[in-house]
Amino acid sequence: MKKIPQAVLILGFASLLTDVASEGIYPVLPLFLSQVLGAGPLALGVIEGVAETTASLLKVFSGFWADRLKKRKPLIVLGYGLSSFLRPLIGIAQTWPMVLFFRFMDRVGKGIRSSPRDALIADVTTPANRGLSYGIHSAMDSAGALMGPLIAATLVYSLKMDLRKIILLSAIPSLAAWLTLWLLKEKSRSTPKKISPFNPLRDWKKLNLSFKGLLAILLIFTLGNSTDAFLLIRLSQVGVTAVGVMVLWACFSGVKMISAYYGGQFSDRWGRKPLIVSGWFYYALVYLAFALVSGTFATIAIFLAYGVYYGLCEPSEKAFVADLVPKDLRGTSFGYYNLVIGLGALPASLLFGFVGQLWGYPAAFAVGAGLAGLAAILLLFIQPRRTS
Repeated sequence: MKKIPQAVLILGFASLLTDVASEGIYPVLPLFLSQVLGAGPLALGVIEGVAETTASLLKVFSGFWADRLKKRKPLIVLGYGLSSFLRPLIGIAQTWPMVLFFRFMDRVGKGIRSSPRDALIADVTTPANRGLSYGIHSAMDSAGALMGPLIAATLVYSLKMDLRKIILLSAIPSLAAWLTLWLLKEKSRSTPKKISPFNPLRDWKKLNLSFKGLLAILLIFTLGNSTDAFLLIRLSQVGVTAVGVMVLWACFSGVKMISAYYGGQFSDRWGRKPLIVSGWFYYALVYLAFALVSGTFATIAIFLAYGVYYGLCEPSEKAFVADLVPKDLRGTSFGYYNLVIGLGALPASLLFGFVGQLWGYPAAFAVGAGLAGLAAILLLFIQPRRTS
């Protein structure tokens, strides 16, 4: 832990509090949509797909401005603030399009903050501790995701609180997260007198083929990586209660927390690419298991095992991006990275929702497994070219 810069810990604590709020809502949201508002799986796919895609489009512009302005903190504070004040308003929604609007605004905040935040972590780290730092941040993020659902489950089980009130109460940790960010100190840098206009083609040409190849393959993988909300629906289909879903989501986040900490360290020692390839193959096996298994306990076990995938891949992918690109284009590069994930999110969720509604959830999981396996094989042919 002595190797971790203070800025990483502050960002991690802010992410922890944010996830207490957002991940406390996440397992509630599909239940809220289906049980309270009467929405089907296709509506859930539209909401999650549109929200994530929109957020990822904004990540390109926020990354660009973070590079041009030479500052990360203002965009980070703005993004967290927007989500903190608008996310809880999901609790007042009366129809699923209203949920879509507030979920969309929540993801706008995420789109503004994510690329500058990831770039700031790259700025304050070196290749020797970068994977560990991203792993620590992911672990703290997952710690909040563990706490949030447990708090929500306690409110439902002990106090018999309805789903609307739980969503509205998420405003408390959200505000605390936003206030925490004011402790963040960023080294002052000279701001250019004239900011060059946004030119995606010019910046794109400066990036090497290894990075571009990674993005192309990542898009293939993302097409099979639909929203995890479908996994929560799957748990309810095999007989898990609403409270049980919340508790399992917390346990799942605990698995992510532990695996992210070690996954980040392993990527520093063994390399980013081996961890990502292993994680994508692991993801394919887990989704294949979801397609073949229908028992309650087996489905729960597979769901918890799925958390290891995040630990293997999330810190490794971000550290890999930081390794491959020039320092002055880190914000922009993380914008492109998040853009690809977002562009794949909408068709991935729509594809899963369409196949699941037409042929059933097992068929949808099988499609996801096939795309993940293909992406893992293709990544083997990418030769890393490290950039200072």
